[in-house]
Amino acid sequence: MNKRRITSWLAYPLALSMLFACGSAPQPAQSSEPLAGSSHPQASAEICTWDGGTATSIALNGEAISVEGSGAVAAGSSVTINAAGVYLLSGSLTDGQIVVDTESEEPVRLVLNGVDLASTSSAPISIVNADDAVIILAEGTENRVSDGTTYVFATAEEDEPNAAIFSRSDLTICGPGTLSVSGNYNDGIASKDGLVIAGGTIFVGAVDDGIRGKDYLVIQDGVITVTAQGDGLKSDNAEDTTLGYVAIDAGTINVTSGGDAIQAESSVTIAGGVISLAAGGGSRGASGGWTTGSTEAAKGIQATVGIQIDGGTLTIDATDDALNANSSLVVNGGTLTLSSGDDGMHADTTLTINGGDIRITRSYEGIESAAITINGGTIHVVASDDGLNAAGGIAGSGMLMGGPGRGGRGQGGPGQDMFAASGDYHLIINGGYLAVDAGGDGLDSNGSFEMTGGIALVNGPTENMNGALDAGSFTISGGLLVAAGSAGMAEAPGDASTQYSVLVNFSSPLQAGSLVQFRAGDGSAVLTFAPSKTYQSIVFSSPELVAGATYEVYVGGSVSGTATDSLISDGAYTSGELYTSFTVSQVTTWIGSAARW
Repeated sequence: MNKRRITSWLAYPLALSMLFACGSAPQPAQSSEPLAGSSHPQASAEICTWDGGTATSIALNGEAISVEGSGAVAAGSSVTINAAGVYLLSGSLTDGQIVVDTESEEPVRLVLNGVDLASTSSAPISIVNADDAVIILAEGTENRVSDGTTYVFATAEEDEPNAAIFSRSDLTICGPGTLSVSGNYNDGIASKDGLVIAGGTIFVGAVDDGIRGKDYLVIQDGVITVTAQGDGLKSDNAEDTTLGYVAIDAGTINVTSGGDAIQAESSVTIAGGVISLAAGGGSRGASGGWTTGSTEAAKGIQATVGIQIDGGTLTIDATDDALNANSSLVVNGGTLTLSSGDDGMHADTTLTINGGDIRITRSYEGIESAAITINGGTIHVVASDDGLNAAGGIAGSGMLMGGPGRGGRGQGGPGQDMFAASGDYHLIINGGYLAVDAGGDGLDSNGSFEMTGGIALVNGPTENMNGALDAGSFTISGGLLVAAGSAGMAEAPGDASTQYSVLVNFSSPLQAGSLVQFRAGDGSAVLTFAPSKTYQSIVFSSPELVAGATYEVYVGGSVSGTATDSLISDGAYTSGELYTSFTVSQVTTWIGSAARW
C-alpha cells in the first residue's frame, strides 16, 4: 500500500482561519429592537455602603426586640422601621418580624450582622413600603431567615406577603456576608418591584420559586445557590413589555429547580458569570420531554420574548429545552454546555449564533427555530433526532401527542414538535464551526438552506428514513461541508449553487470509522474523513473542488493522524481501495442514486 502525507488546506487551524475570514457574505437582517433588560439598573457602591456610627441598633433576643436609636419602634417580637437610615440587626428571633414601612424618599438599609430570623405565620422580613430597600450582609457574618408552612392574613382576600424575604418596593441585596433563606410557605426571596443582587453568598430553598423580582431580577455578582420546587430565578411582570426580565452580569450561580431554572415573562440576558442550572430532574429524567410524574415540563432558561447570551459559562441540564425563547434567541459569546430531554436550543421565530463555544451533549433535537442563522462560534451538537431543524411550531407542541417509545417524523415522538413543511423557514450558515452527530436528519430545513462560509461536519443518520441533509432547497457558495449518513434520503447542494459539490452513494454500507479520502490528480488529499457512524453516503463541498479537475475516492485504509469530529487533517494515509473517480463538470456531481432538487 502507498502511504501519502495528508497536506490539504484543511489542516487545523488554517482551515478555520481561512473560512472565518470569508466574511463578505450577506448577513440576514437582524432586529435592532433591544431586549428588555439589555439596559438594566445597577446597585451602586454608595447604596451598599453603611456607617455603623450613625446606625440604629436593633437587637433580637429570642421573643423580644430592643432598639437603640431613632426610626424604629419595637412591639413584642416585631419591629417596624418607619424612616430612612441604616439599621444594624443582630441576634436571633424565634417567631417575629422585621417590617419596613416608610414614605421617605431615601433608602432604608438593613444591615444583617449575624441574625437568625424566624416567623411561623408571616414573612420574617416584610418591606411594606420604601423608596429603596437595601439588605446588606455584613462582612464575616452568617445570617438565616426562615418562615413557616402557613401564613396568617388579616383578611381572606389577602395573599401577601408570600416569601421569607418579601418586598413591595425595589430591593437590593449586597455585602460580603452569607445569607441562608428557607421559604417553607411559598417563595424564598420575592420583590413586587425590582430585585438586584450585587454580592454576598446566598443560599435559598423554597417550596415554590427561589428568587423572584416581578419587574426585574438583576444579578451583578455574588455566589448564589437556589433549590426550588417551582422556578429557580424568575421575573413575571406581564403588564409592561419593558419589564419582566432577568439579567445576569456576573457571579457564580447554581440552581436546582422542579420548574424552569430561569424564567422571564419578557427576556433573559446574560453577560457573564458561571451559571449551572438543573431543571426538572435533568435530561435523563425526561420521558417524552416531560418530568416523570409531572404535568409540567421544566426548561433550563425560558423567556416569553427573547434570550441573549453575550458571555459567561453556562452548564444546563433540563428535562425540557435547555434554552427556550418564544420569539428570538441570540448567542454572541460565552461557553455553553447543554443537555436536554427535548431541544438543546429552541426559538419559535429566530435563532442566531454569532460566537461562543456551544456543546449540546444530549438532546432530542439540537438547535431548532423557524429561522436559524449561524455567523460564527464553535458548535457541537449531539441529537437523537435532528441536529439542526429549521421549522415552524411551538416548543413542546408534540409532547402532548407523543409519549415514551413513540418516534418517527410527524408522529409526535418524544419532544417532537408537529411542524408543517411549508412557510418562510430557513437555515443559513455564514461562518463558524459546526459538528453534528444526529440520529435523525443532520441539517434539516422545512424551507431553504444556504451556506456561504464556515465549516459544517455531519455524522448520521444511519436509518434510511432520514438524511444527513434535508431541505426544500439548498445552495452553497462557500465553506467546507462534509455530511456522512444513510443513503435512502441522501441529498446534496442544488444546481443554483456557485461552489462545487460531490455526493457519493456507496453500493453498500461502510462501518463506523471506515476512512474515505478524496484525492486530487496530483495525489494530494483534499478530504480525509472517518465517519463516527455506519454510513452509505457522503456529501463533500469545498473551494478545493475545481471545474474540469479529476478526483479519486478511496475507502478503507488507515491513517496515523488524529480525527477532530471525524475530519483528519494530518498524518500519513495508507491507501484503502479505489472506489471511483470523477471529473467536476457541473455544480454538483452525483455518484450513485440520490435525491435532487
